[in-house]
Amino acid sequence: MLNRIDLRGSATDPRGLLPRAQLDVSVAVDKIRPVVEAVREHGAAAVREATERFDGVTLGALRVPAEAIAASVEALDADVRAALTEAIARTRKVHTDQRRADVTTQVVPGGTVTERWVPVARVGLYVPGGLAMYPSTVVMNVVPAQVAGVSSLVVASPPQIDNGGLPDARVLAACALLGVDEVYAVGGAQAIAMLAYGVEECAPVDMITGPGNIWVTAAKRLLRGVVGIDAEAGPTEIAILADDTADPVHVAADLISQAEHDPLAASVLVTPSEALVEAVERELTKQVTATKHTGRITEALTGPQSGAVLVDDLEAGLRVVDAYAAEHLEIQTEDAREWALRVRNAGAIFVGAYSPVSLGDYCAGSNHVLPTGGCARHSSGLSVQSFLRGIHIVDYDEAALRDVAGHVVTLANVEDLPAHGQAVEARFK
Repeated sequence: MLNRIDLRGSATDPRGLLPRAQLDVSVAVDKIRPVVEAVREHGAAAVREATERFDGVTLGALRVPAEAIAASVEALDADVRAALTEAIARTRKVHTDQRRADVTTQVVPGGTVTERWVPVARVGLYVPGGLAMYPSTVVMNVVPAQVAGVSSLVVASPPQIDNGGLPDARVLAACALLGVDEVYAVGGAQAIAMLAYGVEECAPVDMITGPGNIWVTAAKRLLRGVVGIDAEAGPTEIAILADDTADPVHVAADLISQAEHDPLAASVLVTPSEALVEAVERELTKQVTATKHTGRITEALTGPQSGAVLVDDLEAGLRVVDAYAAEHLEIQTEDAREWALRVRNAGAIFVGAYSPVSLGDYCAGSNHVLPTGGCARHSSGLSVQSFLRGIHIVDYDEAALRDVAGHVVTLANVEDLPAHGQAVEARFK
């Protein structure tokens, strides 16, 4: 079922040889540009037109009524409510420890620089609603924003025909449990444009976070700069670095769990053990047929973005997973934690047999909004820090400025910006 890539004996950079989903976001940008421009020019009317065209829903008010949000949590299954409550508590516990304190450095007597961490004022949180519904994504976006101190939070999620044109009831319930009451039944590129530009019913935001399909990603790319964005989320991916101590039942189940998201999802096994690959193949054959979404999973696992990569040893495997820079990386080896601590590139790392990616998706306390497509080489997942801006406060007295004035003037003249130096000299004439 899995494509095999044999890198044994190879000393070349593996980056170009590894499987990965290919998306041409630039083409999608051109396609959604008219939708975004229409929202900028015509506001809510353009949002309604796009929603009817793409989602088959005729919207009245864009904003979800407060009573509908309250009713969704009242109707929530008790087990689902308990699970969401636990996920919120664990996520809040982890993210609370991420809050950064202001730091003041005395550079010289009378001269200080303070780095002050200030939250973004208003944030739009996008929650997808296509092949699956994601109340957990509400938790992962809202909690760090709240911990950071964001004062105004708004959620946008696609309307669902089977929920009377409102977003998924479980998404609404998660909003209610988190105290978010500004929710809009808008999805796709029109939702990103609505949040960025604002319309009659929704004030513009300063930042947009949350995953979405290629049209959402394209809209975020187009509007980067109008608003801040967290990342351009691509199809989900898992890489598993495993040796012959790994249980093939676990490995197969975890590969399947990510393939379940989307036909473009990537599931990659990296191992020096050909016997493990064969055992995992046998397990995949058994387990895939027993899943609910067999077709979607089969398409993802057999696609060019997934595969089994054979390497000479775990050292070579470590180089491969660092080159791949997976959104989710599992380490199922002997001394798994030691190998995990040597990884440089991954969105999140899951250590050993009892830390599957599914745990991180819901109840580990970590965040599941993570960099995809190799972006873990340079970017982090969503965190409290995503919603904070560092502002430097420079506070020098007369003596401290006088002491360094000559150096400022010298550097200003070197750069042929004499007025910079004169602005300092003017204070001492």
